[in-house]
Amino acid sequence: MNPILDNIAWHTLSGRHAGFSAGTVSVRRYAAGFSPIIAFADVGQPDLAALKPFCNGGEHFYCADWAGVVPAGWRLEAEARMFRMVWAGAVPAADEPAGEAIVPLTAAHAESAVALATLTNPGPFGPRTIELGDYIGCFDGGRLVAMAGERMHAGLFHEISGVCTDPGFQGRGLARRLMLALIRRQMQRGERPFLHVMSNNTTAHGLYLRMGFEDYREVPVRVISRL
Repeated sequence: MNPILDNIAWHTLSGRHAGFSAGTVSVRRYAAGFSPIIAFADVGQPDLAALKPFCNGGEHFYCADWAGVVPAGWRLEAEARMFRMVWAGAVPAADEPAGEAIVPLTAAHAESAVALATLTNPGPFGPRTIELGDYIGCFDGGRLVAMAGERMHAGLFHEISGVCTDPGFQGRGLARRLMLALIRRQMQRGERPFLHVMSNNTTAHGLYLRMGFEDYREVPVRVISRL
């Protein structure tokens, strides 16, 4: 058990990403434009009432690690489970370019990143999400066709997130190359890579296990909205 990893969203939003978030000492959310994620200081007693001044009616938020009763004024839109996985492998070897170059993504690529995320649905993603860490991608004729990046970061733990590939370019190992490049950077900085994958996505879960990740814990994940 690790107290930081057990509530990684809270330790991120109240720590390194506090400047990208809004909320109180008991609940925080990423600011509008970033990934619509909320976190609680105590997942056993989620203080959603304190979040109301910081969100609008109809906004949808993702939250993990909490499976209690949904309080009045909020609606449960979806509920599932996901694996939180931690890297247990060695430092990946340096990338050997083959085909598409790996390109750093900047604010100029935000529209393309959102379009790819909308097409492939890698998880909660917003137009400013690529500001949360290093995001890299592969292009084909000026079109972004694969990307991966960094999101939550607390203690030594740094999340690999936003991993996706255009369906027409799958099977080329692009996402794997991007992930390994980020994992190598993080480990060279003394960080511990981790990620989330939906429990029912057996293909991706199996790939991540083969790459060198191991399951830390299976946790609930919910989408809720304010009435």
